[in-house]
Amino acid sequence: MTEADSASKVVRNGDKNRYEVYYGGQLAGFSEYEERDDETVFIHTEIDDAFSGKGLGSTLAEQAIEDVIARGRVIRPLCPFIKAYLDKHPQYDEHVIGKGTTR
Repeated sequence: MTEADSASKVVRNGDKNRYEVYYGGQLAGFSEYEERDDETVFIHTEIDDAFSGKGLGSTLAEQAIEDVIARGRVIRPLCPFIKAYLDKHPQYDEHVIGKGTTR
């Protein structure tokens, strides 16, 4: 278990269309998305510099992707960070437009 796993929490904030990662109870970063039909389109991710180096970006990406899949949606990664994460984790390919899912 990494430091980020034990001290962080990721939540989906539907009102703001983003997944948020909290570290020690403080908002440390987020990944914005848009919902289009059955697609969740990731458009922007950022982690506050004060929280860099803790693996929070990867924790945020993994849990956001897992939530999208659990909700039966497919992923369109326009955000470079989410796209790079997905490129390193081919186990998600069947849920990603342009990889295992074509449109």
